[in-house]
Parts: sequence; C-alpha cells; structure tokens
Amino acid sequence: MTTAERRTVRLDSARAGRGPATWGQRAIWGVVTRLGDDAPRYNLPVHLPVSPPRPVDRVLADLTELLLLHDSLHTRFLPDGEDGLEQVVDGSGELPVEIRTGPAERSEEDGAALLGELAGRPFDHTREWPLRVGLVESGGLVHRLVLAGAHTGMDYWGLGRLLRDLEAVQAGETAASLRDARPALQPLEAAGVQASPLGRRRDEAARRHWIEQLTAGPRRIFREPAAPELADVPDRRFPNALLRSPALAVAVGRVAAELEVSDAAVLLGAAAHQLARMSGSADVLFQVVVGNRFQPAAAASVSTVAQEALFRLTDADRDFEDAVRRTRSVALNAFRHAAYDKWALDREVALLVEKGEAADHSYWWNDTRDPGVGPFDGVEKPRAPLSELIGRTELRWPTEFPARRNVSMAVDVLTAPGALDLAMTADPAVVDRAGMERFLRGVERLVVAEAIALGD
Repeated sequence: MTTAERRTVRLDSARAGRGPATWGQRAIWGVVTRLGDDAPRYNLPVHLPVSPPRPVDRVLADLTELLLLHDSLHTRFLPDGEDGLEQVVDGSGELPVEIRTGPAERSEEDGAALLGELAGRPFDHTREWPLRVGLVESGGLVHRLVLAGAHTGMDYWGLGRLLRDLEAVQAGETAASLRDARPALQPLEAAGVQASPLGRRRDEAARRHWIEQLTAGPRRIFREPAAPELADVPDRRFPNALLRSPALAVAVGRVAAELEVSDAAVLLGAAAHQLARMSGSADVLFQVVVGNRFQPAAAASVSTVAQEALFRLTDADRDFEDAVRRTRSVALNAFRHAAYDKWALDREVALLVEKGEAADHSYWWNDTRDPGVGPFDGVEKPRAPLSELIGRTELRWPTEFPARRNVSMAVDVLTAPGALDLAMTADPAVVDRAGMERFLRGVERLVVAEAIALGD
C-alpha cells in the first residue's frame, strides 16, 4: 500500500528582484500559455533513482541549495500590458513536495505514477514556481526523485545543468561554493544585457538575417504534399515516430572525424540532404532549436534561453558529403543570429507571410543531446560491423499529437543507452507515415553508408 503526504521546501532570504523577462522566457511563455490543456507536453519530466537512498530531510536540504543557486527556480511571470512580460524572482516562499510512502520494491512504479501526476498538468506561471518535486520514500529513505520542470524556467540544457548541480550538492557542495567556483548568468542579468545597446543591436541583426533568409528561400519545400486535402481538417492527428539506431550511434562519430565537423553537423546535414531528395526542393530550411550558451556563465545557467536559428542550405540535394561540410558554416552563421526578441520577429514574419513573400519555415530540428552524456556511457559499445548493426534498428509509433501550428515536420535527436534516437512528428497532409519512415531511415542510411565506406 502506498500513502501520500505533502511537505515543503522553505526558501528564506534568497536573491529577489523583478524586471523584464528575457527573450527566451518571453518566447516560451508565449507558446505554452496559448496551448491550454496541451501545455504539459512542454513540461520537462525527470524520474531518477536515489542511490544510495537518502533521508527525506537530507533530500529537502539538497533541493533548498538548488533553489538558492538558481533564481529561475523561484521565478514567476506576470503579463505587462499587451507586449510585455515581467519576471518576478521571489526571495522567500515555499515549494510543495509530494511524498509517496510504500514498499521499496514498488518505488520505481510509484515514481512513474507520481511523475505522471506532476508533469501531466499545466503550470500556473503567475502563481507557481517552475519546478514540481516528488519523493518516493520507504522506511524514512528516499528511493526515487521525481521532478517536473516548466519550460519557462528551464530548457533541456538547463535541466542537465540542474541535475549535475544536484549531484554536486549531494557530494557536499553548497549554493555558495558552487556560485564561487562557477558563476552562472541569472535571468534578470541576461535581461539587462538584452536591453543594453549591444543587446538591441544583436536583436536587430538577428531579425534582419531571418527576414533575408525567409525572403530568399523556397515558398514550399514539398512540391507534392502527401494529402493536401487534409490541410483543411482542423482535428487531424500528427503521427509520432521513434527510430532507435545503435548503428547511427557508432557511425556518426566516424563520419564526423573524417569530415572534420561535429556529429551534430553530420546529423543536420544528413537531414537536410534527405529532405531535399524527398521533397523536390534543392534548398531547404529548418528552424533549429539552439541554446545560445557560448559563454561559460550562460552554460552554467539553469534557465530557458533556447530559441530558433533559421538554417537554410542551398543545393542540399546535390551530394551528401558536400551538404554535411557546408552545414557546419551555415549552421554557425545561423546560430549567431539566434538571439532575438521573438515577439518582435513574429510580427515581421507575419507581414511577410501575409504578402506571400515568406519561405516555408515549418520544418524543425532539435538536437537535445547533452554533450557530456554519450550513448555508450555505462553501456558496452557494440563490436558488430555496421552492415550487421543496422539490422538492429527499431522503429516505433508511440503516439499521435493534436495538429500543430506551422509544423510540417519536427525531428528531435536524443541519446539512448547504446543508440541514438530520432523522434519525428509530421503533418499527415504533408508527410504521411510512409514518408516519415523513408525520411528517418534515409537519414540513418546516409550516415551509416558513409561510415561503412570508410571501413567497416
């Protein structure tokens, strides 16, 4: 039998303040507040074993240090007129903690159920801090830690930073010692930089780059959509596919080393080349999610800074190796122009769309992998040749989603134990299930074939 209890993490005399929200906070807040009941799909869920198990009070103390370290974890958001958003950093308050007590052998099952509760409902950003916590306890010791983060408070990079900081705190560090060793840019500080003359110049340059690329790009990527008649069906469902590939996890590093680019460039270049071959458009565009954490203080921040870079690759259908090599420079240029006021950009893009002068920008790419976590960390790397390993690829169709605005295709890259995952959602009016499979397997085969050519 499992019983429920609620405790709190009490915060006193923490850093406090209020001011304009950052560009990233504004962008994500604008998205999730429009989604209503569908907003929880943007929540960031975590379900971890606590090893060795720790006393409840010790875990609550660890969480207190995290709140003291990162202002974003005790921040609320208040609309400010028609075009403003204010972040309010609370210096004191309480974070609710849901505790489930039951047999230790049920801790994983109870934790999964608790995760569903915490991550399955929207956040009230005006009243609620962007973190929910659950503990699964047995005999006074916590066996599982459950966290649900609001995307307004952190992106996936920030979540990874949060978990590494938690490990450091569990090992004896404090908020003060971590802050001294590794200063982190706090959101109010970031907003101040963005409001400065330098920040305004960067914003203007980024939006100018976007408009130039959108004006030059193709008006439609797929010349022959799969089922254009579905475009007028508002309740159509978007299929979701997941390709899990051990071969891709091995091959991408080999190709990256040979072509002297990052493995992220290999995957994005392969996606651009495959999309161009399938669609009939030599030029392709992806909105690429990018964290813009090039400075150490930003890399150490738990916050939401992810915005989209507009990646446009010309002649992407010509040659795979050429596409990958050019992806590096094109992507870097796009990333330099990925920090901007999204609300201001959206107004400019809407005018282009209204005049029929905007390129098709409904294709999305999000490489969510943490550079510090590899597919073979803790898992033995397979010794089978790639020609055999590719036969172990799995393709599943986990779910379907409600129709998504301005999405023809969205692909996430994820790290899995011993494999790389490509998760894809697509508008069936543009790409049907057969097309989705062709795209995913095409990306995989391009990279694996290139690696085999180097020597299997």
